[in-house]
Amino acid sequence: MDRGTKRMNIGLIAHDAKKKLMQNFCIAYRGILNRNELYATETTGRLVEEVTNLSVHKFLSGRLGGSQQLCSMIEMNQIDMIIFLRDPDNCSHEDEREASNMFRVCDMHNIPFATNLATAELMIKALERGDLDWREMYK
Repeated sequence: MDRGTKRMNIGLIAHDAKKKLMQNFCIAYRGILNRNELYATETTGRLVEEVTNLSVHKFLSGRLGGSQQLCSMIEMNQIDMIIFLRDPDNCSHEDEREASNMFRVCDMHNIPFATNLATAELMIKALERGDLDWREMYK
């Protein structure tokens, strides 16, 4: 299938210690990401836009409700995959609760979910190959 015609909605979130990694990931995969719609919490979205010139729909900051806004889109089947670069060594209870809720919602709605660079790269390559086209059945 022609990947140029299908746009997937991709959610991007990164804990503070992983924001630079998210920027580098988005630089590396800019060509793929550019063909899709990007949604992110406020700071992550702004930082990605600054280094890539990609257009990112930004929610509130994660701690101010941005994660809940993203979860809401997942529940309405408007997100096709999530890349959440977490910092497991420095997570507060609130961060863990936020991540746990997102895991639950993604599992309920069969949304691919990456929490580290290795899985994010596998998912973005799968997206490029068209391996996530099955998401169209859910829309």
